[in-house]
Amino acid sequence: MDIENIKKQFEEDLEKANTKEDLASLKVKYQGKKSEIYIALRSLGDLEEGLRKSRGAELNKLRNNVGYSIRAKENAISETKREAKIDYTEPGRKFELGHTHPITQIYEELFEIGKSLGFSIAEGPEIETDWYSFEALNIPKNHPARDFADTFYISEEVNLRPHTSNVQIRYMENHKPPIRIIAYGRTYRKDSDVTHTPMFHQLEGLFVDDRVTFADLKGVLTAFAQGIFGKDRKVRFRPHHFPFTEPSAEVDVSCGLCGGKGCRSCKYSGWLEILGAGMVHPNVLKNSGIDPKKYQGFAFGMGIERIAMLKYEIDDLRLFYDNDLRFLEQF
Repeated sequence: MDIENIKKQFEEDLEKANTKEDLASLKVKYQGKKSEIYIALRSLGDLEEGLRKSRGAELNKLRNNVGYSIRAKENAISETKREAKIDYTEPGRKFELGHTHPITQIYEELFEIGKSLGFSIAEGPEIETDWYSFEALNIPKNHPARDFADTFYISEEVNLRPHTSNVQIRYMENHKPPIRIIAYGRTYRKDSDVTHTPMFHQLEGLFVDDRVTFADLKGVLTAFAQGIFGKDRKVRFRPHHFPFTEPSAEVDVSCGLCGGKGCRSCKYSGWLEILGAGMVHPNVLKNSGIDPKKYQGFAFGMGIERIAMLKYEIDDLRLFYDNDLRFLEQF
């Protein structure tokens, strides 16, 4: 068997092959069980040891080259066919762009309002210790919010944060007044219905300095409320109780549908509750390493889903998480 003659003949046959059918015939001729290469390999055992070794290396090299060359020619033919099918004069495909989620839109609006008032943005961990979630915030051990039925506990001392107030404590521990921040992110509570989900989003504000009053709080929250709902909306403060603020208040905005006259949407009260707020409790300042005799502050917190529901007049919070494009594309 003359290896050089087989190699030369293969190259000539490969040059003439222009279709996949031609290449299939070449595979049978040069790689099949009746091919000269295969028969020669089977006959190596009849040769002397020295000659067997050198001839075997030559045959294996030839067999590998044949296989590689046929595959390369197959790829070249496939690429030529693909190129022939492409019309380069056709316009490019248009890809649909994504859409900002309504929750994200509300966040971005609130961030812009906060920045215009001098607030910076702060973040913190979603997995938190009991100290930052409750103890430092002046929430007593017997408070309902600390119950296993309300809070997701990983262990007795570790939980999924039920609010973003943990960021306020962590920030005050590491920064000296004046402090003016917005804390935001995902929070978790064991609740699920048309107005609650186990995971939801919050935004909180904190302002600490040596001369901060409730009047400052009212001015800031009026700016936030009117920035989100419109300049014509009125803001109302009602006395309330929170362990971490004193005095405390719940904040309402006048109903946009009825102009404050009363309708089904606002339960005929003319007002819609939007958030809770108050002056930071002295114990919270003390727990964060800030002297309550020298500094005062206010804090406020709101649920982003609730703000979105009120602004866009949505009656089921769960729609935000169904990922239905028909719903999301409306915003």
